[in-house]
Amino acid sequence: MKPIRIYPAQGTWTVRASGAVIGESTRALELVQRDLPFVIYFPREDIAAAVLDPSERTLVCDDRGEGVFYHVSAPEGLISNAAYSLTNPSEDAEQLRDYLAFDASKVTVERI
Repeated sequence: MKPIRIYPAQGTWTVRASGAVIGESTRALELVQRDLPFVIYFPREDIAAAVLDPSERTLVCDDRGEGVFYHVSAPEGLISNAAYSLTNPSEDAEQLRDYLAFDASKVTVERI
């Protein structure tokens, strides 16, 4: 079995930062990676680009590849490293290249 699996996420998904909706999608993807909780990836164009500020932090994952983090501007201030994107995905994660995922401990990701 592959270390990661990617499926279409059923329904409509939103991401909120400090209560403000910063993205909504019916085209999200669900990533299942080993025994970790699933992660929802949003198409980049479904997220308000104005709320994303590049971070110095990078992402390196044996299963997913390499990427970058973003701070998220929220009504109550900047949320550090709350979003990430794969800029050099592994072969198994290639379909996530133009998508963004969010740290669910910092922002709210939910199906509506």
